[in-house]
Amino acid sequence: MRQGKIIRVAGPLVVAAECLGAKMYDMVKVGHLGLIGEIIELNNDQAYIQVYEDTTGVGPGEPVVLTEKPLSVELGPGILGSIYDGIQRPLDVIRARHGEFVSRGIEVPALDREKRWLFKPVKKPGDRVLAGDIIGHVQETPLIQHRIMVPENGDGEILEIKEGEFPVDEIVCRIKKDSGQVRELNLFQVWPVRKQRPVKERLMPFEPLVTGQRILDTLFPLAKGGTACVPGPFGSGKTVVQHQLAKWSDAQIIVYVACGERGNEVADLLLSFPELKDPNTGRPLLERTVIIANTSNMPVAAREASIYTGMTIAEYFRDMGYSVALMADSSSRWAEALREIGGRMEEMPGDEGYPAYLASRLAEFYERAGKVICPGSEERIGALSVIGAVSPPGGDLSDPVVQATLKVVKVFWALDDRLANMRHFPAINWLQSYSLYRDSLKKYFAEKVAEDFVELSQEAMKLLELEAELQEIARLIGLESLSYKERLILETARSIREDFLHQNAFHPQDTYTSMRKQYLMLRAILHFHHRASQALDEGREFSAIVSLEVRDRISKLKYLPEDEEALLQVEKEVDASFKALQV
Repeated sequence: MRQGKIIRVAGPLVVAAECLGAKMYDMVKVGHLGLIGEIIELNNDQAYIQVYEDTTGVGPGEPVVLTEKPLSVELGPGILGSIYDGIQRPLDVIRARHGEFVSRGIEVPALDREKRWLFKPVKKPGDRVLAGDIIGHVQETPLIQHRIMVPENGDGEILEIKEGEFPVDEIVCRIKKDSGQVRELNLFQVWPVRKQRPVKERLMPFEPLVTGQRILDTLFPLAKGGTACVPGPFGSGKTVVQHQLAKWSDAQIIVYVACGERGNEVADLLLSFPELKDPNTGRPLLERTVIIANTSNMPVAAREASIYTGMTIAEYFRDMGYSVALMADSSSRWAEALREIGGRMEEMPGDEGYPAYLASRLAEFYERAGKVICPGSEERIGALSVIGAVSPPGGDLSDPVVQATLKVVKVFWALDDRLANMRHFPAINWLQSYSLYRDSLKKYFAEKVAEDFVELSQEAMKLLELEAELQEIARLIGLESLSYKERLILETARSIREDFLHQNAFHPQDTYTSMRKQYLMLRAILHFHHRASQALDEGREFSAIVSLEVRDRISKLKYLPEDEEALLQVEKEVDASFKALQV
């Protein structure tokens, strides 16, 4: 392999000379230790290399080996249930072979070359296939069937296809291309991380990603194939929200990228996920999850690689026709890595020292989400939803990373440390958050949940907004100055906040709520509001209305099991309570 020579080292940035012919984003091995790096700028024969490992002790004169290949990931059976670092090195394998710490320069294949997988072909010799066609299956975990696809530029006629148990690198299929060349396929593909995987067609998202979190599903829904941003200050519950989404969202595959998060949070993730059960099957949740564990004490440049590694793995499963959810926690740490590298390269800084291209890099990342028709001759629809946490300093939503993210995402879940301090979880501020998918999901909610679901959620939102206005007035001139109708709005809004939006992640019934139960809970609260408003018009006592015992039953609806009859019974009790009030 061709070699260059190091002439300068500045933290994670290494400059090498004698690199004529090298290409942008090619992977290189830096120094005697062979540290993994990526070329991010070329100037004459000099290559500026972003190194994904600690460069302590690396100095001028050491060699740089040019691999002449882009930074890539291995995509095949064995990914699910794995825990990788930012450049797809399996941490469990490294621990077994080399001990607790990841030594510099370690090279371990991402997929186990010894393990054998039972491959069942679905095509036969003589069949014509296109790139993206499924040629066979491997039952990777009890939850997920891994579909082996024809890679890019693999169109042609199948000459031979095998059945049986094979390691991932054994040839299982031979395809004769139109040019006469024979392409040999094994069970895995290698794909460059910065290159977006091709799709046949992009579709408008029309189906919600059901999370079981009432404030998200009812007030600010995210569509399958959509993008969401979760900004908030330290301690407001970003990681809690991400964990709940990873556990409960109805995506078939979860890719969790811990991008520069604190080690104790990632340790909690790694300890809790193997014990969690998939709510639909009772199997371990890890059987449909991939974790990229790239903590804050790892080299700063590796954060960029971890984001792209996670995205490429997610796109691969989407191409199989699965619904995939990618959690990126957090893109602020990634932006900080861009800022550091930009500073080392002496680039002209943009807002708050971030590089001028920050917004375009974020847009490139989020634009890889979507609901698509996958490549191949048989039509498959896959969806990739991206939820990115952002950690602005002090929760400042005018931070450049938040603002650049808001330009490209369509759902904004704003976390509020004031709500978190009041022990209100999820601590999402309903007055600052929004979803631009509500109109496209309206038809789905009307058909699958209830015809008036969207109208009820809009009415609840209006009451919460009125509450904020009335609270301002009450602070200035006192609660007694408000009319009984206005005080009823305050009572109903409090019920919506405490009995509906507040959710206990540790309660077996309250941690997840189905869409139908969410609808019936909200309907019961608003049904009481309408009857109470009617009773006030008829001259009933306000104090008698708000002290009705049925309100206690409404407050406990979230702890009831998924029993529609029991939930509907509460509405009958509301009617009976107001009927008794008239006597």
